Amino acid sequence: MAISTGRIAENRRARHDYQIEETLEAGIILHGSEVKSLRTGRASIAESYAGDNNGRLALFNANIPVYPASRDNHQPKRVRELLVSRKQRNRLLGLIRREGVTLVPLSLYFNDRGLAKLQIGLAKGRKKEDKRQAERDRDWSRQKQRLLRGR
Repeated sequence: MAISTGRIAENRRARHDYQIEETLEAGIILHGSEVKSLRTGRASIAESYAGDNNGRLALFNANIPVYPASRDNHQPKRVRELLVSRKQRNRLLGLIRREGVTLVPLSLYFNDRGLAKLQIGLAKGRKKEDKRQAERDRDWSRQKQRLLRGR
């Protein structure tokens, strides 16, 4: 089943482990076999992160498995360059140099034109107590909805 548009991979843990302050869309430079592998829906961005790579924005540790029908395959966990405007890149690199702020990939998808895009979030790490409080708030909002529906 080939994916022409839509979500390929999602990092569900990111919204749990981090407080996402801002999200943005970035292009990603891929080899041909990587695109073919993504079109089959095979990728993982769960342990990946974005950061500085010699003054450029790059995606580290994202796993795109090799495409089985290709001879000239890629390395599954290679560093992939992200495409954003120069102004955005400089702003983001300045922000991630601060302590406690990082760039976390949230989802990998094909847009309407069939181009691979990565949604990244500017994030701060959450402490264990913050995670628990967020879960309590979610549970309470669910319970409130149930009570209101029961009326």
